Amino acid sequence: MMSTITATRRERNPLARAKLIKVTRHAVGVAGFLLAWQLLGMSGLVRWLPPATDTLIRAVGLAVDPIFLDDLRGTLVAAVIGLPLAVVIAVPIGLLLGTVPAVEESTRVFVEFLRPIPSVALIPLGLFFFQPEINAKVALIVFASSWPILINTLYGVRDVDPLGKETLRSFGFGKGAVIWRVSLPSAAPFIATGVRLAASITLILAVSFEYIVGGSSGIGSFLIEASTGIGADAMIDVIAALIWAGVIGLVVNTLLLRAERRLFKWRTA
Repeated sequence: MMSTITATRRERNPLARAKLIKVTRHAVGVAGFLLAWQLLGMSGLVRWLPPATDTLIRAVGLAVDPIFLDDLRGTLVAAVIGLPLAVVIAVPIGLLLGTVPAVEESTRVFVEFLRPIPSVALIPLGLFFFQPEINAKVALIVFASSWPILINTLYGVRDVDPLGKETLRSFGFGKGAVIWRVSLPSAAPFIATGVRLAASITLILAVSFEYIVGGSSGIGSFLIEASTGIGADAMIDVIAALIWAGVIGLVVNTLLLRAERRLFKWRTA
């Protein structure tokens, strides 16, 4: 019994040490970046760049600023609505294209035509078809974030081991059961990666929409108002808002990545 406990501790020690080293490296990297930013801002070599301390203090202050919190809520609401809708739309389409070659071949031209179109360029079209602005913002988020989910689902289904599908068919299961029991579970890690990529796109497009259109609440609208100011305070507001956008993206990506690793441990192994 004691030998088993000792062996378990020996196995955990290298893992804990490796994790500590990884965290330390991350901390050193962040500290080095902030130090360089502080020195560069204090030196005046870059006129528009404020010191890191002033910007970080302002970023913390935005956490209790009701105007910024309202703008932040506007961005997050659109992203939270748009991403699940993209999943609901893109996953079935990806499954269809990946399991029915005739459909994939007949629609490939349309997919390759629509996929490279910048979503920002569709803002006037979105505003024309969808009112109020929140609907247009959500619609464009769905369009943009659907592509990585669809493509990952498509290639995930294609990557399924044919032996698994043939084995299930040999036991009398139909095509629907094969998709549900084999194709979808095997493609799930690819779909999860597509969702993680799409989460970043939702934030990018939401802020871009708000910045270009203006008028509605959102981080983009806050950036417009902040950039119209004069002096160093205006730039501090702009960078502080961008820090919040980056932090939100980092937190969402980290949560999704951890969920992906927890759900699909077998893939990591």
